[in-house]
Amino acid sequence: MLSPQRGSISTLCWGRGLALLSPLDTFRTMRGPVRWVLWDVKDTLLKVRRSVGEQYCTEAERAGLKLKSKQVEAAFREAYRQSSLLYPNYGIAQGMNGQVWWTGVVKSTFAQCGVQDPVLLDTLAKNLYQNFCGPDNWEVFPDSNSTLKSCTALGMKLGVVSNFDSRLEGVLRGCGLLTHFSFLLTSEGAGVSKPDVKIFTQALKKCGVPANNVAHVGDHYVNDYLTSRSLGIRGFLLDRHEQHEHQNVPAEHRLKSLEELPARLQQEVD
Repeated sequence: MLSPQRGSISTLCWGRGLALLSPLDTFRTMRGPVRWVLWDVKDTLLKVRRSVGEQYCTEAERAGLKLKSKQVEAAFREAYRQSSLLYPNYGIAQGMNGQVWWTGVVKSTFAQCGVQDPVLLDTLAKNLYQNFCGPDNWEVFPDSNSTLKSCTALGMKLGVVSNFDSRLEGVLRGCGLLTHFSFLLTSEGAGVSKPDVKIFTQALKKCGVPANNVAHVGDHYVNDYLTSRSLGIRGFLLDRHEQHEHQNVPAEHRLKSLEELPARLQQEVD
């Protein structure tokens, strides 16, 4: 996940079609009960179990390679950055898909580390893509399952809006979270990625209710918080480690834990 940029709303939202309205002003205009809660996934509901460098090195060891995780991690970050710039959102606009895109990232990562054998690169890319299809390389946060259950108990429906590829359904199924959701909207499936407001517009159509009856929870200041709020959705910024320093995010919009969310939503229901 790319790091959120700092700055004012007007500078952060350029070119994205986001309304230049402060989150606090947007909050004040919102009324009516929450009917739907939309969720980001990575670093909100679950996280990678180990660093990418470590997991890539484990797969490399199976192929007889000895690489340093820090070197692989640095190579991965560069490969990811370059691929994201050249082929954003899994290269959908260029006729690619998630598997093709990730295959390129993996091959570029190991090529930077001196691996040149094309057959070996193909094997590493195929195996690593499969490794992240299920729950083995993912860890669910302790507060995820209980919070999803609590939201459902309040009578709310749940959906996903995530910059993820087509593997998301299998990941959530393997992690025991899939049954909570009425729909999954990935950036690969939607053809656009956050912070483009169009992915949230598609989600609102699936919800079938006005934006002010919808909440969204995510850990990214721009992708999740600013973008959802620009459409009138009640965005909440998850900040587990209190690392976000954006002063324009009111305390009532911040969550230190997902466990705080049901009480916030209950106030809206009542």
